[in-house]
Amino acid sequence: MAQSSHTRGSDPVSDLKDKASDQFQKVTDQAEDLANRVTEHGREVTERVGEVAGNFKGAVDRSVKHQPMATLAVAAAVGFVLGAIWKS
Repeated sequence: MAQSSHTRGSDPVSDLKDKASDQFQKVTDQAEDLANRVTEHGREVTERVGEVAGNFKGAVDRSVKHQPMATLAVAAAVGFVLGAIWKS
């Protein structure tokens, strides 16, 4: 009798399917890990932006109380520069 070149229970199509499935699972796991890291980084950035905004608001409030004319002059200068940039 002629022997098959494949051992019993070893199907090349099945093996290929298993390898493809394993690779797909690895890619899926990596994508999920990346998405989790991006989400966490986004949370950290949001927290830091909130802190900076709070600090900036506090600084502006103090400036308005203690030096209202200087604050107004700075706001006018910033408005002028932004207007010039916007127009160009």
